[in-house]
Amino acid sequence: MSRLNILIFTSLLLLSCMAMAQPAMPSQISVHDPVLIKEKGKWYLFATGMGISVWSSADMKNWKPEKPVFSEPPQWAVQTIPGYRGHTWAPDISFDGKNYFLYYSVSAFGKNTSAIGVAVNKTLDPSSADFKWIDKGKVIQSVPGRDMWNAIDPNLIRDDNSQPWLVFGSFWNGMKLVRLNNDQDAPAIPEQWFTVAARQRSYYLPDTAAGDAAIEAPFIIKRDNYYYLFVSFDYCCRGERSTYKIVVGRSEKLEGPYMDWDGLAMNLGGGTTVFEGNRQWYGVGHNAVVSEGGKDYLVCHGYDANDNGRPKLIIHEMQWRNGWPFVPR
Repeated sequence: MSRLNILIFTSLLLLSCMAMAQPAMPSQISVHDPVLIKEKGKWYLFATGMGISVWSSADMKNWKPEKPVFSEPPQWAVQTIPGYRGHTWAPDISFDGKNYFLYYSVSAFGKNTSAIGVAVNKTLDPSSADFKWIDKGKVIQSVPGRDMWNAIDPNLIRDDNSQPWLVFGSFWNGMKLVRLNNDQDAPAIPEQWFTVAARQRSYYLPDTAAGDAAIEAPFIIKRDNYYYLFVSFDYCCRGERSTYKIVVGRSEKLEGPYMDWDGLAMNLGGGTTVFEGNRQWYGVGHNAVVSEGGKDYLVCHGYDANDNGRPKLIIHEMQWRNGWPFVPR
């Protein structure tokens, strides 16, 4: 079958699946950069906010606000980031079998004066006697003029040997992947760093400028024989003018290279669109992926055209065809 026939067949198949698909589950809660995890029948959502916003739900539809992770800003972050007063970005939550690890970002807006920290807890249930967030401090830091990467938007992924890695980044020279130590609180020695996704940056821009290579919010999952790297292209946080969209590539190796559907490497600007905005939802992006009941769900935020462009939580079933994810519309 020719490449053209394959593309036509795949397009028709996707359209058929979209017609049968269930609608998304948009929520009335206003969030940026959501991530989900389930403990003992209850979902916990973490998002950007003062002290890190937290919500809980039994059904991923009706959400109850919980107390923030931090009642006061971590002292190390106040000392590291000028002007930081507790507004904490882009958390990531994972469980290693004993503890929950919550990675989070602190940054000066539009600058790579940034750092990623981590806090741990034995449980996510606030009513448990074991519930207590313990902040372990800084994991990675980026410095203007020294680093051409930005230490925000972390996501933890384990390789086939259960070794923890952290993928992160926003603008500059793209998404970085670094191997962590066994305590998951610092890069492993010797350090291993990889650029797994990037977009072309105008050469004339100073190193200290975020630039125009609009890419951020990496998230990696393993499915069958492939690692899938999701990132957000274009611009967030502009309400109805937001152009965010989610793209993906895959690799048989965690460290890449990640290739898109057309065979273009993501570290050379590649990325196959998974989900993008429409007339109701502007700028959908900064996604996570969770699995439940044999289904995979894409979790992200979008700006609601029916509510003056406010950011809202979106949870949408993600389907797979020929080894590639897509979100029916």
